[in-house]
Amino acid sequence: MFAALCLLLSACEGDDLKKVSAIAANKITLSRERTYGVEIVYSDSAKVKAKGYAPILDKVTPSAGANYSEMPKGVKIYFYDEFMKTKGSITSGYAINKETERITIFRKNVIVVTDNMTFNTEELIWNENTKMYNSPTGTVTTKDGNVLRGTSFSAPQDFSTYSITLPSADAYIENGKLP
Repeated sequence: MFAALCLLLSACEGDDLKKVSAIAANKITLSRERTYGVEIVYSDSAKVKAKGYAPILDKVTPSAGANYSEMPKGVKIYFYDEFMKTKGSITSGYAINKETERITIFRKNVIVVTDNMTFNTEELIWNENTKMYNSPTGTVTTKDGNVLRGTSFSAPQDFSTYSITLPSADAYIENGKLP
């Protein structure tokens, strides 16, 4: 038995053993609290601004680093005006909220719907500090059916305007005229 162990250890190079020791020394443990069927209400001055729904919400506390909340089965958020009328939504297949950085990253088939447009992408980042949404790429479909694609999408929190770098578009012409 001892001979087999010596043979195994001698088969490992010294660098491999150093790597294992280094990895073991940097071990990070996670504490995870899971909640099912979550509804989160965001209000400002006693007025509801948004409601979010997630089938699963994991609050994660690493032994080193910052806390975060993860929604591994996705999220649906509805935005409301002062009369509690829905004015838009965000849906994604996955989301993570990094509390310390004050950012939320939406991933997997992200769809933003407003009165004026629909935006599709695979990743959308909400920065709570700047009150801006950003995405590396995306497609905007306007209310009249025009499609705009490009890179570096950005919009304020109400999606009232947006900008896209390197845009390309499909425009629909009616009776020989642009709408």
